[in-house]
Amino acid sequence: MSKVIFIVDDEKAISKLLKYWVKDKWDYETEVFDSGEEVLKRLDSKKPDLLLLDIMLPGVSGLEVLKKIRETDTQLPVIMLSAQGDVETAVDSLRFGAYDYFPKPIDVQRLEPTVKNAIKNYELLKELENLKETVQKEYSFENIISADKKMQGVFKLVSKILDNEITVLIHGESGTGKELIARAIHFNGNRKTKPFIVVNCASIPRELLESELFGHEKGSFTGAYQRKLGKFELANEGTIFLDEVGELEMLLQAKLLRVIQEREFERVGGTELIKTNVRILSATNRDLREAVLSKHFREDLYYRLNSFPINIPPLRQRRSDILVLTEYFLKKCNKKLGRSIKGFSKNAIKHIYDYDWPGNIREMENTIERCIIVSENDIIDVEDLPSQIRSNDDNRLPVVTEGGLFEGDNIIPFEKLKEDAIRHALDVTEGNIVEAAKKLELGRATIYRLMEKYKIENRSNE
Repeated sequence: MSKVIFIVDDEKAISKLLKYWVKDKWDYETEVFDSGEEVLKRLDSKKPDLLLLDIMLPGVSGLEVLKKIRETDTQLPVIMLSAQGDVETAVDSLRFGAYDYFPKPIDVQRLEPTVKNAIKNYELLKELENLKETVQKEYSFENIISADKKMQGVFKLVSKILDNEITVLIHGESGTGKELIARAIHFNGNRKTKPFIVVNCASIPRELLESELFGHEKGSFTGAYQRKLGKFELANEGTIFLDEVGELEMLLQAKLLRVIQEREFERVGGTELIKTNVRILSATNRDLREAVLSKHFREDLYYRLNSFPINIPPLRQRRSDILVLTEYFLKKCNKKLGRSIKGFSKNAIKHIYDYDWPGNIREMENTIERCIIVSENDIIDVEDLPSQIRSNDDNRLPVVTEGGLFEGDNIIPFEKLKEDAIRHALDVTEGNIVEAAKKLELGRATIYRLMEKYKIENRSNE
């Protein structure tokens, strides 16, 4: 679609010349006006992509037109034109929100790239606004699929803290949708137009995490060739979401506590105090109270982060959601994969409903996608399901009873139990550390740390 430029000038010769350049030479559609009142009336029914606006107009001046436009539209590019050519006029134009200012006679060679750049920037701004609206709609509570009363209670709880600054700690197993809830809090709150920055504390190597969070100065360590802004600076005025916050080491816990209390920090290798205005949301699949008791997590930080706890129940505790989510992911994955699977057989549905879904919603989506890929019919049957769902027992964790693991007087050292558990998890998952971490309910960084401690080599490429 061709771009439209409004030309507003009461000098016929100038407006005719501008129309010649804009329409005939640069191939834009044009509408020409000779007064401020006329163009303001037209703006009520049609928005152009740019205005070329003379300052010295009869009646309503160009500056008054600019002010009126800025009352309702802060982005529409307006290029001011003036025969006065003085600095004060130019400064006033820019102060009131003009994109640029051109004295008469107009330098057409400079005007052409200015017009093109202004229209391109305006187009990008509109795309950004549309993207923001799409994201905000995507993360509205209406789009979080759940029919369960427990989850409705979570939504009601979340609605109470959208527009305040309280820190929120989201508890839940892996795959329950903790990040989705965090995004819903941000994109439905008063910071929704500001940045939302996600940091997975378990996926970033511990020696890099401090720099990732707080930035670093040039030369502060080997490889620091230039200054880097950390996530807390990038999230300023917005929200930072610290996923798997229980994996933070003590040194970083102390620095995070200072950020919460003082709203300031220093970059790695720096001395300058950086002020930050950021809302902190965090999440964990670990029991942080237990971590506090075992001295692996600071008690003062725990109470700061846990000012407003939100607990997301696992899928096995809200079985009314299982069938709802199954239908939702069937439609979503059908569209993604270009398939037209109609549904599930009764026997397949029974297996899906009875399964405990240890990986929760994330596991379910991956499973449905896999079923659609492998199915050769328009109905997904039991044989299309993964083996752990087809079996009634494969999804249950082994139970330790008398006469089992601790039979007799033989005492197995606790460290040996941990080492064996990690080795076994890596064997079962064929060396996939992410999956092993999920099954052990540990953070990825913890797995790496314990593998190093017990000198466990991973022979697979994860």
